[in-house]
Amino acid sequence: MEPQSLERLLSIAEIESWAMKCLSPKAISYYASATDDELTKEANGRVYRSIILRPRVFVDCTECSLSTTILGNQLALPIYVSPAAMARLAHPSGETGIAAACSKFNALQIISKNASMTPASIVEAGPGAVFAWQLYVLKDISATERTLAQIRAIPEIKFIVLTLDAPWPGKREADERFKMGEVASGGAPQTWGTEGGLTWRKTLEWLSTQTDLPIVLKGIQTHEDANAATLFPVVKGIILSNHGGRALDTAPTPVHVLLEIRRHCPEVFNKVDVLVDGGIKRGTDVVKALALGAKVVGIGRAALYGLAVGGQCGVERVLKILADETMTAMKLLGVRRICDLTPQHINISPFTSQLLERSSSLEKGEKIVSVL
Repeated sequence: MEPQSLERLLSIAEIESWAMKCLSPKAISYYASATDDELTKEANGRVYRSIILRPRVFVDCTECSLSTTILGNQLALPIYVSPAAMARLAHPSGETGIAAACSKFNALQIISKNASMTPASIVEAGPGAVFAWQLYVLKDISATERTLAQIRAIPEIKFIVLTLDAPWPGKREADERFKMGEVASGGAPQTWGTEGGLTWRKTLEWLSTQTDLPIVLKGIQTHEDANAATLFPVVKGIILSNHGGRALDTAPTPVHVLLEIRRHCPEVFNKVDVLVDGGIKRGTDVVKALALGAKVVGIGRAALYGLAVGGQCGVERVLKILADETMTAMKLLGVRRICDLTPQHINISPFTSQLLERSSSLEKGEKIVSVL
């Protein structure tokens, strides 16, 4: 789609609709699928619609900034691109198209371990972007160590994102059905190579010997694990994520985990940077997550759908739509800076009945972690 035509797409939903006309059946089955009945995938987006915004008036918002920091890295946008594999299924430019778009916005891109292009080529395409790299620990530990050595040689990569929410694959039926057809036609069956035996102390101590970069844990889905992450100095951030609904169906949404942390261990927000991903389709979704304590908010499928409809320009259009909507929402809320967004700007009363009344023993959890 030409850049002038992209301007006529006014929402992430419209971009997704157009992408479905551009993507191959293989790409659709891989990108869009989620586990089992896809309840968590749907809940990730629906939960934001249930939060009510509380605008304040008589605030001069003629000057409004979207700038923020993550792990000490300055960003011009509180929206990042989550690690998403095989971007070249969407467009020949693949991850380099995403990187070039992020560069235009001084945004963060977390490069997927299963990217369709090399990390070095991706960062080269985005001189104005900030980069992190997603780590899956493989059963072949020596192969993982070799890859980490390659990442050490790329100074543009600022932190490591250790993914924990998919030690085994979820049952993504649309994707499985397509792969069964490929195997029936002579294709090789896929095997799951991720190590399922990771533990807190053993894994983090090993990883600390392989990199000096800060570590962010992706896939935190309870306040107990959020609190446990703060017990390890090497961990500088956590991503509240259920893998886009692609791992455990009926797992909690990131919003619910944010609320759990606020209720049971709010000190987590002062100890590590908290990121979220999953379900973001509007700027109002972004400000709601930020008001609950997230530092930045990730998009995965939306970036891939933008790539499908227009390559780099399509991803730029996705980021522009969300940036403009976020700016508008902030001005109408009476907020000039990201750091000024607080829980006073939202009404979460619809969720009070869905939260744990009493916390599991955090002290007991700390003792368990200390011996692992």
